[in-house]
Amino acid sequence: MPAAIRGKSLSLVPALALALARCALPADGGGITFYKHIAPIVYQSCAPCHRPGEPGPFPLLTYTDVSKRGAQIVAVTKRRYMPPWLPEAGHGEFQEQRRLTDEQIRTIEQWVKEGAPAGSPADAPPAPKFVPGWQLGQPDLVLEAPAAYRLQASGPDEYWNFVLPLKMAGPRWVKAIEIRPGNPRAVHHANVLIDRSRSASIQEKTPGAGFPGMDLSIESDTFDPDSHFLFWKPGGTPWVEPDGMAWRAESGTDLVLNVHMQPTGKPELVQPSIGLYFTDRPGTKFPMLVQLERDGALDIPAGDADFAVGDDFVAPMDLDVLAVYPHAHYLGHLLEGYATLPSGARRWLVRIPDWDPNWQAVYRYKAPVFLPKGTVVSMRYHYDNSAANPRNPHQPPQRVRGGNQATDEMAHLWLQVLPRGAADRRMELQEALMRHRIEKYPGEFTAQFNLGALMLARGDQAGAVRYLRGAIAARPDSPVALNALGAALLPAGNVNEAAGLFERALGANPRYTNARYNLANALAMEQQWEPAAAEFRKVLTEDPGDAGARQHLGEVLRLWGDESAGAGKLEEAAAHFRQSLEFRRNDAELHNDLGAVLARLGRTQEALTEFETAVSLDPKLETARQNLAALRGRQER
Repeated sequence: MPAAIRGKSLSLVPALALALARCALPADGGGITFYKHIAPIVYQSCAPCHRPGEPGPFPLLTYTDVSKRGAQIVAVTKRRYMPPWLPEAGHGEFQEQRRLTDEQIRTIEQWVKEGAPAGSPADAPPAPKFVPGWQLGQPDLVLEAPAAYRLQASGPDEYWNFVLPLKMAGPRWVKAIEIRPGNPRAVHHANVLIDRSRSASIQEKTPGAGFPGMDLSIESDTFDPDSHFLFWKPGGTPWVEPDGMAWRAESGTDLVLNVHMQPTGKPELVQPSIGLYFTDRPGTKFPMLVQLERDGALDIPAGDADFAVGDDFVAPMDLDVLAVYPHAHYLGHLLEGYATLPSGARRWLVRIPDWDPNWQAVYRYKAPVFLPKGTVVSMRYHYDNSAANPRNPHQPPQRVRGGNQATDEMAHLWLQVLPRGAADRRMELQEALMRHRIEKYPGEFTAQFNLGALMLARGDQAGAVRYLRGAIAARPDSPVALNALGAALLPAGNVNEAAGLFERALGANPRYTNARYNLANALAMEQQWEPAAAEFRKVLTEDPGDAGARQHLGEVLRLWGDESAGAGKLEEAAAHFRQSLEFRRNDAELHNDLGAVLARLGRTQEALTEFETAVSLDPKLETARQNLAALRGRQER
């Protein structure tokens, strides 16, 4: 998926907002002037992109800038090519609309016809003030692409995925991200996907180099559905999530930045970065991205001027729709998304009568759109594969099917929805979506894998094994599916088969830390202490901040030391437990484990302190209570 967060709007002062209300044709018969009537329109709708450092090919900040291009501005605004705003009015109420009104367009045209008079500068609204650098201020964490991408001077559009590992001392909640494209003239748009399983990195031929691809899906072996649109486009402003909508970031996660680049006529270097802004307020709401799609039905004959596909999904619960992201390629023409309520009434989500992929965007509603349970959410897309389509990449037209290349086609309608109620109902929603997908594509990998991951998260090992075996049958070399099946088999005692699956996953992706962690656990379950410790050490080499791996390495070393009477192993175990406590100071079991090792080493007073801490943190932790009582009893004797 495409996956977005942005922040506060570029601040236009209240005086400008008042001026916008006065920009219509003069009622008193007076002439139209730049400063009084045109500047408010240009400052709001043109200047964010048409200014130094942004992708607009020329600035539109002064009277001279605008007047010398007056005829061109009239032409592009009358065609509604500029400012770029695709949704049709009356089919969804969105924030930050840049659509000009008919009256504003007539005002610009009349001004040019009258010779583009400047008027008095005293009538001008305040010039827009743009924040240099990071729009939200200095981020709490900045991730920069490890290497720049070299974009050729000419040729087709290019899509590149930069993999940015998160390295943090502990988990944090992210309220906003800001994407800096690195070269705004060459970057058309970009979006971020959260890859907690690090499955995307397998596609890198060289670590840190990134990999090509237009449409990217992240495979995760745990239930972790996409929840936020993390999107950037020129002139856009970062989005700050409202309270309760922050998302969790933690070490061992990759952020994958999918960048759409367009040649500029000269070689370019593109090295983007992402700024993360943290909050102490955790996420308490559980949004989810819902996808309607019909890629499997896309087989568009050459010359067909109106090829239609659709998809319908029945909402299994009450939903609030927060944002929408329609997506097609160059043959897309009419894109519609709407909801049919249980009453039979239609509610429009978005309608784009003349799709242009160059101006695609995430559209956020001014107010959530409520869809009661039983609402049918529909996508209807029409494609023009005729020679009359000026955006057709093939002349003469050729047969086009669904696929991930720019010259293939797609039919996607993404919605960010928030199930109503205090509970997290995403599993229920995901199950309904995946069962709908299986109805469309029996035997397909995605739905079976996602259902298997969902069952695994619920603790339904038998259900997980059934669907995950089906996913592996469809895609035998998927590392995340192999790892997930192994994780489902371990609790049932199928340790040998699980270990073999983890090894196959690592064969497909040697940097797949989750599979290595699980392999280490499987080896420990079979009391193979030395190879288990070796695998845990590899995990910590890849991610030194993984407190869980460090704790389990300590447990392996403790058991290995007990078995071999090796004090050195016990000392090393104690060191790893202490390091784990740097990240998890309130973990009662971890204090108890450290106390047990210290007691074996004869460091009685230190052990007593750890057992007492464990009991104070969790008075119901029976092992800690027993260890404390036994050590005190030994002292009394």
